[in-house]
Amino acid sequence: METLTDIQSQTDTRRIAIDRVGVKNLRFPLRVRDKANSEQSTVATVSMAVDLPEHYKGTHMSRFVEVLNAEGPILDIRSITKLPAKLLDRLPAERAHIEFRFPFFLTKAAPVTGREGMMDYEVIFDVDGSRESSVFTATLLVPVTTLCPCSKAISDRGAHNQRGIVTYSVRFSGEPIWIEDLIQLVERCASCELYSMLKRPDEKHVTEHAYDNPVFVEDLVRNVAAASDQQQSIAWYRVEAENYESIHNHNAYAVIERKL
Repeated sequence: METLTDIQSQTDTRRIAIDRVGVKNLRFPLRVRDKANSEQSTVATVSMAVDLPEHYKGTHMSRFVEVLNAEGPILDIRSITKLPAKLLDRLPAERAHIEFRFPFFLTKAAPVTGREGMMDYEVIFDVDGSRESSVFTATLLVPVTTLCPCSKAISDRGAHNQRGIVTYSVRFSGEPIWIEDLIQLVERCASCELYSMLKRPDEKHVTEHAYDNPVFVEDLVRNVAAASDQQQSIAWYRVEAENYESIHNHNAYAVIERKL
């Protein structure tokens, strides 16, 4: 086979190291573990990167894809946390960063009629590591309903409510918690959870349930933080809530980050 010039390994004279270089927006089929059916098939958008020492002109992009494909299409926390070390075995770098972003689906029954519908949640598995150790972070984007306590207190009829999104990131000290359980933890902290299928009795129920459980955006993040504090497997969390306000020309926002 003809010997080809390796431009990436040539010396760069600018003496500027690069924090992260790699590939983004690589779509990859995978099967992720779930509680109801043991696993489900989905598609992830993958980003993979390493640091680049100042004396190298470039990195070898094909090696990122080789490492990913060598793992096969089954994704779990244990295998994904090993990927940074495997990347660093193939590339002259000290740290690696990997992100899997994918939709996770749950079948949810409407609260009164029991009619089932499919809900999707965005999930991110993020690993940052060296050859010796890595940090795994799971992030979930959970849509919820919030009803304003102030609006309820001052209005003669009704109260304004809105859809919000909770971005919930956790790191584990023990056995990881099921994605479904983390979603439920967040949903229970809002005025009401969302459903894809609602008949009229269900719509009445969720409307009244939200009215009976008003929360500010501040209440929402504090509720999630308090529930997280009770989970022995959680070592660190960050909960961010953003309400897409229905009567304001802005969003309401709050965040709590804590190491346990």
